[in-house]
Amino acid sequence: GAVSNEITFAPRDGARLRNIAVFDFNNDDRLDIAVANYGTNNIGVALGHGNGTFENQMVFSSGLNSHPHSIAFGDFNNDSQVDIAVANQGTKNVGLLLKNGSVTFETQDSYGNGYLFAPSFVATGDFNNDERPEIVVSYDNTDNLDVLVTFNTGSFANPTTYSTGSYPKSVAVGDFNNDKRLDIVVGNSEDDTVGVFLAYGNGSFANQITYSTGSYPFFVAVGDFNNDSRLDIVVANYAGNTVSVLLGYGNGSFSNQTQYSTGFSPISVAVGDLNNDNILDIVIVNYLGDIGTARLGYGNGSFANQTTFSTGSYSKSVVVGDFNNDTQLDIAVANILSNNLSILLGYGNGSFSNRVAYSTGSSPSSVVVGDFNNDARLDIVVTNSDDNTISIFLGYGNGSFANQKTYSTGSSPKSVAVGDFNNDNRLDIVIVHSIWDGTVGVLLGYNNDSFANEVTYSVGSLPLSVAVGDFNNDIRLDITVANSEDNNVNVLLGYHNEGFVKQMTLITGNRSRPSSFAIADFNNDNQTDIAVVNSGTDNMGIFLGRGNYSFTNQITFLTGSTPIFITVGDFNKDAIVDIVVVNRDDDSVGVFLGWGNGSFSSQKTFTTGSKSQPYAVAVEDFNNDTLLDIIVANYGTNNVGILLGYGNGSFASVKIFSTGYGSFPFMVVVGDFNNDERLDFAVANEGTDNLKIFLQTC
Repeated sequence: GAVSNEITFAPRDGARLRNIAVFDFNNDDRLDIAVANYGTNNIGVALGHGNGTFENQMVFSSGLNSHPHSIAFGDFNNDSQVDIAVANQGTKNVGLLLKNGSVTFETQDSYGNGYLFAPSFVATGDFNNDERPEIVVSYDNTDNLDVLVTFNTGSFANPTTYSTGSYPKSVAVGDFNNDKRLDIVVGNSEDDTVGVFLAYGNGSFANQITYSTGSYPFFVAVGDFNNDSRLDIVVANYAGNTVSVLLGYGNGSFSNQTQYSTGFSPISVAVGDLNNDNILDIVIVNYLGDIGTARLGYGNGSFANQTTFSTGSYSKSVVVGDFNNDTQLDIAVANILSNNLSILLGYGNGSFSNRVAYSTGSSPSSVVVGDFNNDARLDIVVTNSDDNTISIFLGYGNGSFANQKTYSTGSSPKSVAVGDFNNDNRLDIVIVHSIWDGTVGVLLGYNNDSFANEVTYSVGSLPLSVAVGDFNNDIRLDITVANSEDNNVNVLLGYHNEGFVKQMTLITGNRSRPSSFAIADFNNDNQTDIAVVNSGTDNMGIFLGRGNYSFTNQITFLTGSTPIFITVGDFNKDAIVDIVVVNRDDDSVGVFLGWGNGSFSSQKTFTTGSKSQPYAVAVEDFNNDTLLDIIVANYGTNNVGILLGYGNGSFASVKIFSTGYGSFPFMVVVGDFNNDERLDFAVANEGTDNLKIFLQTC
């Protein structure tokens, strides 16, 4: 059909367009255009009016000196909105713009390839059948592609501070007034009180209400000790050699304490049903005397006389869990002087086996349990405060554990908690670093008992304890920290933040210089494959996907000279994917007909015109004959050419449409921009730094 040069769209002075793509960003059934503005370091989105004209572009920064070069679309955070992935040549990274609302985008973290090379091209595809897109990236002057997996990095907002009593040493969370909002309790060690902060449900809290404890409350825990469906508090009083129990009234207030004797210097307490009577009991470890104590609950808020068990030298932290899958609770104790972890298996009657010790790092100070490798067996994490590591002990499910695996942290890790901070169904770890300029560090879990590098967030001075909970009911875990030197607690609200991890690298061959790729199922196995053109070696490579992020080695097919662009379509109507390649220095496009098994015929070439220097192609049915045609941007001759398909894999001679003197078109996209059921096309011109819209008239 005929076309008219309807409109010239100039993004802005100095934009230096590098890539264009079309999508309906505001769901009004009108195609919009996104452009990569290399010169002005942003992505422009121009909303279509549905008549072939567009609004002025809205711009979204891709970062200072980023020089965006290529864009691709996908829903990277599972919110049913299309997002934009950006290859930034200036800053040598891939960035994300997440759609946030009708037509606004927010910049997210970026991924750098760790080398000196700039990304040149990005595309998206689902390579592991999880219904989430991954990103494929090629780089300037390299011989490989990277496959990047997006994930929520579990980031946190700046802390909000709430005043406590003097020298808070421990923090715990629970719903103390039955309003379905998590509240906070903190032990104020030098005031001999606990402070309760009732939540408003939006991430903020009322001022603390204090209740008296014994001498030097060192550790707090919560549980329902009298079976009235109201949370109570238990406190280890380090200097008083007691624990205090404060029964909750269910309205956020508590009874006066009842004290129970312990060993010398109780330093940590855990809560659980140790004798299978459906009544909560308490277990305490004492810093002095190498002895732990257990008190069985009567179910009315009072407790039996204590029984004792041997722990280890200078015990610092205790936790309970079923380590041998016998439905009886067991105990794990971190011993700071003997640098080990004691495991005591429970008999189900409140007594325990002799301890088995596992070596830790230096000065283990806190211990927590969780299933870090998703094998339905409890594992253990310990903070080693003197050698700046954490230790992971993977459970075998029979009460024994593998030797520790250590991960480096910041200085002086003192307390640890676990939770799924990025909602990927994998447990993550948060620790506090007890230094003057305190921090919390988050290590995201990878589901195979390994963890990402620690990401830290500033908190107050000398933080000693950390707990987690959803304080603003947004289904994202938040963090609270007790800062002993500042006499306050910090609350850090979690938020969704997408990042990347490199899943694998695909080798395209020595000096291959991959320049463009396409994604499709080339062998009809319902797995996503990758086709790449290698401009340095004049060939096309096929990587067949296995559906688990892995691919076969590259299979190559000869192209013309300097192939720089590739796309796919069914050119002979056999329901098998074919490929078209742009051969820049041969002034041609090459068509490879697919055989449906991942292999292809030798290319058949079609001229794009003498000295045309074709740069990019798009594939669609321009003349409504149900046969795919090819449109090509000819950089060298300042035009676009259309090759009408015959439906048998061959094409008519090229038909030329001028883009203007000195325009140097380098990119073309297709869509119905005026809703007349005829396909139009948009061309990005490097020479005139603009975008031209060609509307089909008949």
